[in-house]
Amino acid sequence: MNALLPGILAITLYLLAGSLLTLRLARGHVDTGRNRNQVILIGLAAIVVHASLLYPAILTSSGLNLGFFYAASLIALTTALLLILASLFEPVENLGIPVFVLAALSILLLLVNPAQHLLTESSSWQLDTHILTSLLAYSILGLAVVQAVLLAIQDSHLHNRQPGGFIRALPPLQVMEALLFQMIAAGYALLTLALVTGVLFLEDIFAQHLVHKTVLSIIAWGVFGTLLWGRWRFGWRGRVAIRWTIGGFIFLMLAYFGSKFVLELVLNR
Repeated sequence: MNALLPGILAITLYLLAGSLLTLRLARGHVDTGRNRNQVILIGLAAIVVHASLLYPAILTSSGLNLGFFYAASLIALTTALLLILASLFEPVENLGIPVFVLAALSILLLLVNPAQHLLTESSSWQLDTHILTSLLAYSILGLAVVQAVLLAIQDSHLHNRQPGGFIRALPPLQVMEALLFQMIAAGYALLTLALVTGVLFLEDIFAQHLVHKTVLSIIAWGVFGTLLWGRWRFGWRGRVAIRWTIGGFIFLMLAYFGSKFVLELVLNR
């Protein structure tokens, strides 16, 4: 199937959903009715088209294709899907502004550079479990760092006594902070499971081609674990929580995409 047409359609739908959210936020009020449902439906349509583009490209007859841009697009797709599902229960749809734009960008990069990287390991439920939990952990913690950035902007406006504008369209600061730690807790549990399945199911997680990924993932796990412990023990919040969230996510992204970028795009392995 030609990837260009579904790719352009998915990009258009993502950008349309993101634009509608941006306009709503710029007006400074919360839409809880038809407009909100419209954005969710457009975002969901973009996700369906995005998934139809990635599914045959990643699950090939020769094996699992997790090339750099395919993996990035798959994580962007999963993040967008989790956001849509979460927005049905919590007021987090404004995170779609950066998430939908990044998902559109991931498709564009994939169309420009569709280089494949097939896994040589035979497919098994053990490997699939490790990949799935890793993917979900990256996606949920990715949502958490976007939430942290939005929380930082909101906190800055409130401290400067500028509660007007788009800040009025956001939930109260306490609700935003609670949502942040819910995302971190869920992502941390999945990251823990991903590390455990890596130890149990992969032959050697400290092999030469995996050691950087493993070490950086463990550091990220320690950062998020320390943040959750600090929240429970000392009531960490606000800017402290934001800095720790962003720091942990940087280590996590370096763990996967940093090593993958060097191996595939620099060293061509």
